[in-house]
Amino acid sequence: MKIYQSKLLNNFTNLTHAFTTKDGGVSQQPYNSLNVAFHVEDNSSDVKQNHQYLAKKLHYDKNALVHMKQIHSDIIHIVDENDNFLNPPTCDALITDKTDTPLMVMVADCAPLLFYDDTQKVIAVAHAGRAGAFKNIVRNVVQSFTNDFQSDVKNIVISIGASIGSCCYEVGSEIYNEAKSLNLEYAMEKKDDSYYLNVGKILKKQLLASNIQEKNIEISNKCSCCNNSTYFSYRADGITGRFCGLIMLQ
Repeated sequence: MKIYQSKLLNNFTNLTHAFTTKDGGVSQQPYNSLNVAFHVEDNSSDVKQNHQYLAKKLHYDKNALVHMKQIHSDIIHIVDENDNFLNPPTCDALITDKTDTPLMVMVADCAPLLFYDDTQKVIAVAHAGRAGAFKNIVRNVVQSFTNDFQSDVKNIVISIGASIGSCCYEVGSEIYNEAKSLNLEYAMEKKDDSYYLNVGKILKKQLLASNIQEKNIEISNKCSCCNNSTYFSYRADGITGRFCGLIMLQ
């Protein structure tokens, strides 16, 4: 099983975290092989086995894992006693100060974000594609850190895993116009009469606007679409699985 870890988050010995790849599971084509999503019509027993393999690799209890029914919203959910592997909340971000409670965000071109405040011992994950970026979901996550867990923004560290880059993310003029109406045209690139969107550029600017320190922001330079042999990519493959970002407080 091939996973990637954050240089920033590796500084904290009380964290378990990873960004997964396609490699190391049992799912068959077109979900081969480490698909962690149930909603993509993969064989559910294979998906459960993939989760079991990942839990064993990262040393956590699969049943304690909290993932999400992701809906491209700006909704953040504070993890409670009702949340577990079999009962995922409907939202696009999770936050908790509970130990031994892995949080997971699933993606296939959208950006997977992992957050950590080492002072208050709080973790979060967020799912941010175009919709999440346009709705500024990261601002809501940062506000939950500060309002619900009394975090100081200078202590929040963020790692963003592989996602589709502006090299591949072609969008229509209606998306350009929407971006322009939101003052996000700085993240649009025009090439040969086509528009390309840089979601990572939006997320970084929004994090900085929330007073996150630039040295505490890490963004992968890997495009999931260009690298669809390593990562699941909806844009490249259509019917495909999901890789994930995962974080747990020990």
